[in-house]
Amino acid sequence: MLGFGRVEPPGTLAERATWVERAGTQIHLMRRDDPVQLPHGHLAVVVGDYDRTLEKLRAAGFDPEPRQEHWGAPRSFVRDPAGNRVELMCAPPPTSR
Repeated sequence: MLGFGRVEPPGTLAERATWVERAGTQIHLMRRDDPVQLPHGHLAVVVGDYDRTLEKLRAAGFDPEPRQEHWGAPRSFVRDPAGNRVELMCAPPPTSR
C-alpha cells in the first residue's frame, strides 16, 4: 500500500527475510518468532499520493493518526501488521545541505 514491491533477497537470507524496494530504497524485514517493537523509533516514508494512501490504509483496516506538521507538510503515523510505527509523510523534511 506504500508503493514498495518485493525483491528477492540473497539466497542465504531467503528463508528468513523479506525485502521490499521503491525507487532505489530498500527495506529489509527479518522474520522472527519473538518480534521486538520499538516504543518510539520508527521508519519514515514519503508517499506519492498522501491522501489516497491514507484512504487505502483505512479501507484495509489500518488507523493512520495525523500528527502536527513540523515543516508544513501533512504526516501521519500508522502501525504495520507487526506493530511497528511507520511515519507517512506527504513531503520530506528540509535538508541542511
